[in-house]
Amino acid sequence: MNDSTEVIGYMATLILVLSFLPRNIKYIRSINFFACVLFVVYGILLGFKWPIILSNGAIALIQLYYLYFSSKTSDIK
Repeated sequence: MNDSTEVIGYMATLILVLSFLPRNIKYIRSINFFACVLFVVYGILLGFKWPIILSNGAIALIQLYYLYFSSKTSDIK
């Protein structure tokens, strides 16, 4: 593992933690989606660590699903 891989891991962790600070659920989901994408990249750079890739990929898809449907309904604010 090289330094740039570690930087991506730390960035993903920081963004994940920061994603829970906003009160607006759309912002939380958007920031969390970005953190999950970084974790997927991190898992790939670590040599295809599937637990990291699959779990964060699934969460990213869930966030996209709710972000997409929140624009169609007013259930999520």
